[in-house]
Amino acid sequence: MNKGTRPPCPPPPAPASCSPPPPDSRASPRRPISCRRPSGPHAEPSAELLAGLRVLLSNDDSMQAAKASHADGLGLYEMRKALCAAGADVVVMAPWQVQSGKGTAVTNGGALTLARRTQLPAGYENDCTGAPSGSPVYGVCLSDDACGAGTPSATPADTVKFALRSGLAAKVGWADGPDVVVTGINSGPNVSAQVNDSGTVGAAVAAIDDGVPAIAFSSSSGDSTNSYFPVANYRANAEFGARLLAGMRERSLFTGKFAVKVDYPDVSTGRRAKAPLWTDIGHGKVVWHDYAAHRGGGDTFDIVPGVCADRPGDSCTETVRRADSTALLSGHVAVAPVTADRTYGATVDDGKNLRKLKHYVEQDAPRP
Repeated sequence: MNKGTRPPCPPPPAPASCSPPPPDSRASPRRPISCRRPSGPHAEPSAELLAGLRVLLSNDDSMQAAKASHADGLGLYEMRKALCAAGADVVVMAPWQVQSGKGTAVTNGGALTLARRTQLPAGYENDCTGAPSGSPVYGVCLSDDACGAGTPSATPADTVKFALRSGLAAKVGWADGPDVVVTGINSGPNVSAQVNDSGTVGAAVAAIDDGVPAIAFSSSSGDSTNSYFPVANYRANAEFGARLLAGMRERSLFTGKFAVKVDYPDVSTGRRAKAPLWTDIGHGKVVWHDYAAHRGGGDTFDIVPGVCADRPGDSCTETVRRADSTALLSGHVAVAPVTADRTYGATVDDGKNLRKLKHYVEQDAPRP
């Protein structure tokens, strides 16, 4: 599959819109790709800068968005809203049930079934009206029958692999796939050692495994218990994310060589996020999984997750100098590259795309 991005916009002065894309492009034939430019490096992009961009949206929190804590997929709807408002054509194929912590796990047998959501969460019903695909929202379950309340869910990586290899072509006619895969917005940050557990990041890795560009978004909690996730955090992250994608697209920075991970700080108290920083994935544990003997002893143990104390000498403490967790906790948007190559010290494409993206993040990316 050809996963190339649209041709870059011509240099200023740019016309109001580019000519229609060539026949092998994935842009919708019903509307041209806009090439309007921001007036400065950090300016708000035109609402048309994502026009014609085909986006597969998934996550690990599900597409249910039913919990009062906002931990089961509300961030996905905020991201869908922001991307559609910027002109993108968005299709959701996400886990039927919450799949947090599933990493890159996949299902090796059985059947997958799609459940199209016909009644979207209140306030999100008309976000993508007029999208060429119809912008459907699907939950994916593990069943050869209809998805029900107790039906097991496909994993985040399952949903992306299925969408890229079969689902999008079957359901919306995207035979040559999306231009980019966006995952999230996750309920809670995915930084440092917990990146290995993240289904949000795992879904993005599944995309680059198939050579498709991918960006994974996560938002901080609004309280110290990491159990409540304010809409304000999701919304700020989504609006920043749409502008980030617009800038990456304009500069031809989409690549299937590595995924991009974006973690957004807590802004629910009114504090603005600080400028994005290019970071490394840290080694600290941040979230710690402990195991305690169940009441009565025996062979049963309770899983007891908690937030690590950041103390010198503690095994949880971050030691990486430019760690994503350090940037996030200091109020910055933390951006880091993630590669599927587990070879220690490996650098894809001699670091060329990494250097370009790093420069964009540090110099020209939108400011919150």
